Amino acid sequence: MTTPQPLPAELRVASDLVGLGLTGLGRIHRNLPPAELIARSLARAEGILAANGALVVRTGEPSGRSPEDRFIVEEPTATDGVHWDALNQPCSPELFERLLGKVNGYLHNRETYVFDGYVGAERTYRLPLRVVTDTVWHALFAQTLFVRPTAVDLEDEFAPEFTLIDCGSMQASPQVDGTRSPVFIGIDFARKLILILGTMYGGEIKKAVFTVMNHLLPERDVFPMHCSANVGAAGDVALFFGLSGTGKTTLSADPSRRLIGDDEHGWSPHSIFNFEGGCYAKVIRLSPKDEPQIFAAIKFGSILENVIIDPLTRAIDYDSDALTENTRATYPVEHIPGAVVPGVGDHPRNVFFLTCDAYGVLPPIAKLTPEMASYHFLSGFTAKVAGTETGVTEPEPTFSTCFGAPFMPRHPSVYAAMLGERLARHKVDCWLVNTGWTGGPYGVGRRIDIGVTRSLLTAAFESAYDPTAFRPDPVFRVLVPERCAGVPTALLHPRETWDDPAAYDAQARLLAARFAENFAQYEPYVPREVAAAGPRVDGAAAPPQADGGRAP
Repeated sequence: MTTPQPLPAELRVASDLVGLGLTGLGRIHRNLPPAELIARSLARAEGILAANGALVVRTGEPSGRSPEDRFIVEEPTATDGVHWDALNQPCSPELFERLLGKVNGYLHNRETYVFDGYVGAERTYRLPLRVVTDTVWHALFAQTLFVRPTAVDLEDEFAPEFTLIDCGSMQASPQVDGTRSPVFIGIDFARKLILILGTMYGGEIKKAVFTVMNHLLPERDVFPMHCSANVGAAGDVALFFGLSGTGKTTLSADPSRRLIGDDEHGWSPHSIFNFEGGCYAKVIRLSPKDEPQIFAAIKFGSILENVIIDPLTRAIDYDSDALTENTRATYPVEHIPGAVVPGVGDHPRNVFFLTCDAYGVLPPIAKLTPEMASYHFLSGFTAKVAGTETGVTEPEPTFSTCFGAPFMPRHPSVYAAMLGERLARHKVDCWLVNTGWTGGPYGVGRRIDIGVTRSLLTAAFESAYDPTAFRPDPVFRVLVPERCAGVPTALLHPRETWDDPAAYDAQARLLAARFAENFAQYEPYVPREVAAAGPRVDGAAAPPQADGGRAP
């Protein structure tokens, strides 16, 4: 009696996809090497090579995320715990099924590219993921961004736990399909399936999967985080929370430290681990002086979205925003010298909340008490940076809870409680860092120099701040260091950088009022001490903290 032989990989994939409702696909190409994907993308005129070897593609419109077009299929058992609101919008199973049928017709007899891999560098918590697309560079994007499998993983009859079907060049029809726009991003937790239609922007693939992880991991006692992470020579791990454009990727790619990951991580009972195997960096005005590691990482095997290059020399113009300010690079994390592979590290010693303050009133760095940490994590104040979302053309002050509200399906209090518990258990220092403006608001003041920010962070890494030399900001209460080596003292106290102190006071009170107005929605879910840790609208100084602001 002969032993049944396993089906070839492409046939196994085709069989799995039939089970999801996709039939009659053309030839399936699974986990092709990057060089082959690049060659096929060039042959199909999806992109061209830049002088540095990166594949340059254009997404068309939209050139950023479309948060109003992301939906979660409302299934009572599978979506238990989803916090339905303007960001977590429900859609019916019938709408999702109708669009899946449309996708099936679109992909009929088309060549299809499949990436099988993982989300999560920690084997205990990783999610087996399959990405199916008819766009070659999207397959390269998935292979570059997510955790790549070993040959053994693929030989062992890889079984995806979630499947993402990407048909970015096929638009939905609001009139026929009943969608809000031609773009549709749908997540079905019951069928463990993601659909992406009507957008070629690679970030939608990345963030749809991140949303899935943010829903699933809390049930496994893992805190999912929109943050970057790196580690120093002494093994001290640092986390950097923040929205796109606040400096997560730039500040974590520090030549003096080793990169764990640039954007998405889990904090388990045992470790910090990267969700991804690649980086997705904003590259508008990318500088080899200020961001040498990122600049050097963009080479053959990388993807550039919406950058402008010279048609003859293929030289890259990183300063051009002719298509969008949201120009992007995707590259394997291994392109960063000394990156931690696999991306797993110890519990952090420092946590930084990065905010791009377009008002110009927050200090460039301040220490937070545990209560302040919870307050600012729930507030998530920053500015949306031009191009990151459709319709945003200049910095726009906003509050995004957990520094990633569009990707958090559960109630914010769930994530805040997980953060607070871990900060306390591991005695982590928590900091608020303004990477935005000083000397005035956007349009008047100047952006804080990245070299200054790095000096301020280095002092935190090295415990160089005098614990007795912090003073509370009169309005925002956060604990500001009196001095930092190599940084002008006046810069630490933003009121002193404004030509008109009275104008600063008015602007600070305005932002304080915005904080209070926004935080009112969270007050029923937090202890009284957390609600009281926010800015003082009257501008009166808070009493100094006896412990110098150390998080427990």
